[in-house]
Amino acid sequence: MDEAIRGETAPYKVFLVEPNPLVVSALEVLFARDPRFSLAGTTENGRAFLDGEGIAGDLTVLAWQLADMSATEVLKEIRRREQDTRVVIFSNKRDLGTIRQAVRLGAYGYCYQFDDPSVLFDTLHAVANGRICVPFIDVSTINDNPLSQLTVRERELLSVLARGWTNQQIANRTGISENTVKYHLKNLYEKLGVRNRAMAVAIYSRESEA
Repeated sequence: MDEAIRGETAPYKVFLVEPNPLVVSALEVLFARDPRFSLAGTTENGRAFLDGEGIAGDLTVLAWQLADMSATEVLKEIRRREQDTRVVIFSNKRDLGTIRQAVRLGAYGYCYQFDDPSVLFDTLHAVANGRICVPFIDVSTINDNPLSQLTVRERELLSVLARGWTNQQIANRTGISENTVKYHLKNLYEKLGVRNRAMAVAIYSRESEA
């Protein structure tokens, strides 16, 4: 998709997968004003995008939550099918965990919906030219795994938390006291930057999924 191959005046074809009609209308106007891109089509459904002509576009702008699927499900399906499109996530979520998940699943870019529209268009241009682009984020940190800082015991505890075990069950089945379980969990929560087991399990599930 290099400009030297396509020619300097050839616009990149972009397919928009977005369920919000107001966002679609606004982006249609903005794409019409930018000669670098041509909006090839839109849909609110991930399945329609995957099975239709949208996948043939040079670039895809993909909302985080669609009418029928999540962006993670779409990214996994694109990877499974080995389909050739460069995806830029356009999301109302800006937390680093979500960004990491998207990039690990194959997204080339990630933009926040409430940034200036120029950020999205500059990101699309960077991605069209072969770069991974996540504005305002050090891309080199994206593949850092928050679970890598945990000890073996803390990883084991997190895995059983994800299965719904109580502190007492963990103590009974691992042969350590309940107070020791609480001590390990306190350290685990501090390392992950979370306040409780639900938040810790959410991180574990997200990282395991990616």
